[in-house]
Amino acid sequence: MIATSRKYIFDFDSTLTRVEALDVLAEMTLKDNPKKDEILQEIQNITNLGIDGEISFTESLERRIRLLNAHKSDLNDLITELRQKISKSIEENMDFFHSHSDDIYVISCGFKEFIDPIVEEFNIPSERVYANTFTFDGDGAIVGFDRENVLSSHNGKIQCLKDLNLEGEVQVIGDGYSDYVMREAGIADKFFAYTENVHRDKAANNADYVTPNLNEFLFVNDLPRKISYPKNRIKILLLEGVHPDALQRLSDEGFTVELLKHALPEDELIERIKGVHVLGIRSKTQVTKKVLEAADRLMVVAAFCIGTTQIDLDAAKKNGVVVFNAPYSNTRSVVELAIGQIIMLKRSIFARSTEIHKGQWFKTALNAQEVRGKNLGIVGYGNIGKQLSVLAEAIGMHVYYYDVADQLALGNATKCSTLEELLSISDVVTLHIDDNKANKNFIGKEEIAQMKDGAMLINLSRGFVVDIPALAEALKSGKVGGAAIDVYPEEPRSNGDFTTELAGLENVILTPHIGGSTEEAQRDIADFVPNKIMDYINSGNTVDAVNFPNIRLPKQKNAHRFLHIHNNVPGVMAKINELLAKYDMNITGQFLSTDPDVGYVITDLDKEYNTDIIKELKAIEHTIKFRVLY
Repeated sequence: MIATSRKYIFDFDSTLTRVEALDVLAEMTLKDNPKKDEILQEIQNITNLGIDGEISFTESLERRIRLLNAHKSDLNDLITELRQKISKSIEENMDFFHSHSDDIYVISCGFKEFIDPIVEEFNIPSERVYANTFTFDGDGAIVGFDRENVLSSHNGKIQCLKDLNLEGEVQVIGDGYSDYVMREAGIADKFFAYTENVHRDKAANNADYVTPNLNEFLFVNDLPRKISYPKNRIKILLLEGVHPDALQRLSDEGFTVELLKHALPEDELIERIKGVHVLGIRSKTQVTKKVLEAADRLMVVAAFCIGTTQIDLDAAKKNGVVVFNAPYSNTRSVVELAIGQIIMLKRSIFARSTEIHKGQWFKTALNAQEVRGKNLGIVGYGNIGKQLSVLAEAIGMHVYYYDVADQLALGNATKCSTLEELLSISDVVTLHIDDNKANKNFIGKEEIAQMKDGAMLINLSRGFVVDIPALAEALKSGKVGGAAIDVYPEEPRSNGDFTTELAGLENVILTPHIGGSTEEAQRDIADFVPNKIMDYINSGNTVDAVNFPNIRLPKQKNAHRFLHIHNNVPGVMAKINELLAKYDMNITGQFLSTDPDVGYVITDLDKEYNTDIIKELKAIEHTIKFRVLY
């Protein structure tokens, strides 16, 4: 339980609030001053010199007040502004301040006139707030400060804390020099460098703990807090140059994120994956069974792309690792490229372009046709196939489609009952099928033979679905009139040399797996995938998970959430509920989803409970992973 002999000493500026109050006051009082920016910069420089101990606090205070040109009447507006500037994690954890207010003190070099009204809402009374006070002239202008107040002097916090003579362990939470010197002076037991709002190297280098938010401080001290596990302790590794927006979004959420521009081979990834909670990849990184078994804390693998063949989905599931991808985010990009390739192939644009590059001029209509009125055969009528269907029809093509699943036609598209039927009537065949291993050589010699003579083939799906030697032979013979290939059976891990049998063939467009590689698509992926990561980490949601039972959960309201992943065998659910009953847990909601391999049960419970139950839930036979959210 919580140690009753602890005392917590909080700084105010840049700790309880996100700002330095005197800087905010300066912004207000100097708003009409033509030299506003210059004076503000000077005030901030003086503030930083004082915080870092480069000049005495007394000097810092004197110089700033002279520049402020502030009045007593400005303080009400300042207080209103400061109420909007409470530090995010401080505001989230008001319960801590209310339940432990007897042990909390504010010692600040700021001023009681604006600190008292703010911390009163934290349930901290004025008598436990130690700060400076302003002096005013007869007109109410702020002209100075009470020089008798110990906090107006250099290292005044040391003397203030010494005079309090507090019993028990004393912990100081702040962001600057005047905070950590209390520990250095031996009158505080621990110093927590609070870096949520500003990171000061001197404070961090002299801290017992660097505290990115209040949740971390509360976690270290095993105190009541808003969330069960501080987000800064959740490590995310992003590989292959994932869009920087993803890094920003996840960092802003409070996670610790590392971004590498390249893929990692298996042996390196096995080493780097230790201690990582979330792995973000694109198409080149192979997340094998060995990698997953070496991952001691991994909860999520996030594919910032559509395909997931680079991930051992079964091994991930057996290790309780949820896999997300981005099945929709680059749909438009792929579709636009397909439309462009259709037109380029039908007009023999690349042949004419190559001739011009060689200095030749061959103005001709030979092998140049409009796409209007031509038959487009779409193999795979999913998200991409459907959108392509609509755009192709809009430019006058007749659309036919084939899919192993029963798909509703959009517009005037015609469903083909067999692949052979589609191949036999299509002037252009475009492939948009999934990465099921059964689709290897889906288009081979036999299928090419079923195509119309001179028809064209586009593959923007998976490299292994087309028999490349068979296609090369058909292109050389003229059976296939042209091709656009973006994906290949074997692709290099990084930029460099690449060979294919299709290189050098006329009317063949070759691109290096860039179907979804547009700035817009990468931004969309960088928005979609982090949302899935955060939904799972923060609430347990598995909607759109590739390898896991999908559960959409309501938001928690004043409750704990137990998340239990287990092998899908009889009796586990009964055992869970038996333990909940044994510990008199009041269930407010319970959600279960299973697939043939795993079960995922989420239980929402009243806030107070005996923590011994956690050990017993983890010890249930067939448990894969268990965690608590609140």
